[in-house]
Amino acid sequence: MSGPGERLDHFMARANAAYYAGCDPFADFITAPEISQVFGELLGAWVAVVWGQLGCPDPFMLVEPGPGRGTLMADALRLVRRVAPACHKAMRVHLIETSPRLRDVQAAALRDATIMPVCWHDRLDGVPDGPMVLVANEFLDALPIRQFVRRGQGWDERFVHDGAFTLAPGDFPARHPARLRPVPEGEVLETCQPALDFIHALGARLLRWPGAAVLIDYGYDAPAWGGSLQALRDGRPADPLLDAGRADLTAHVDFGAIADHVPAGVDVWGSMTQGSFLSALGLAARVEQLARAAPAQADEIRAAARRLVAPDRMGQLFRVMGLSSGLAGDLPGFAGRRAGNGTGRGGTP
Repeated sequence: MSGPGERLDHFMARANAAYYAGCDPFADFITAPEISQVFGELLGAWVAVVWGQLGCPDPFMLVEPGPGRGTLMADALRLVRRVAPACHKAMRVHLIETSPRLRDVQAAALRDATIMPVCWHDRLDGVPDGPMVLVANEFLDALPIRQFVRRGQGWDERFVHDGAFTLAPGDFPARHPARLRPVPEGEVLETCQPALDFIHALGARLLRWPGAAVLIDYGYDAPAWGGSLQALRDGRPADPLLDAGRADLTAHVDFGAIADHVPAGVDVWGSMTQGSFLSALGLAARVEQLARAAPAQADEIRAAARRLVAPDRMGQLFRVMGLSSGLAGDLPGFAGRRAGNGTGRGGTP
């Protein structure tokens, strides 16, 4: 390979495409919906309340990008079908998934959860027009990043060559929200243009049609720097630059940059910790309800829930951000946490 090697975001995109096409990601990591059914149920209740705040549109699009096994959506739909049948009848389920193998897994998981056909798309712009509620859990972290290293008043960019990083002079994206951060000499600053593109497309849609979105992922909110690229192989941390396509590559989500990229006119909520968000949605009450219904599994049910909200587990590491337009009242779970009406700094990607 001539030059410094392969740009990191190109390497990460290629590696993850091969990984999700040929490996079983669920053998390497477990997500919140797989830990406890309460996670998906609370988000199902969230969808039903948001639908009411939007004026009960019929139909409306219920969208999940990167739905994994389909567990979250299946749990959410079963809850909505039971407690809010009118909402369940009005929804049209749309999943954004590029892997044919995972689409089959999702179809099997959702077969008994909804009375409506499920539609799959490669991109958000494939979802039909209309009011929309979107739920994204651990979607943004797998989008490919670039890494820049501060050198005086300029930047070097990291490339990948023969399983190691190389450096070459780089141009930090001039319009990126993090461009003015005071990064110390030699430190790394990450960018994720695909995440910003997705947020811009999501915000643009919310300007055309009323709706709401909740984004849940591990990441940070305050301006920060440092490399966060990581890999999981066989359930254990691995070198992210070796054996491309055999490990799941992820990076922490820069929620501050995302908030700065939301188009003006779209309400931004949070971000806040996952523990605070799930607690605000009533996690404790639902867990105790399930524990009373299944006393033999009560300890297991409570332990799984603690894993979702405990500060030393997922409760602090994961953050939650909301977007909305045309909503009556505060976005559920975010009372008093509206950050603004977007910045308008995103412009056209």
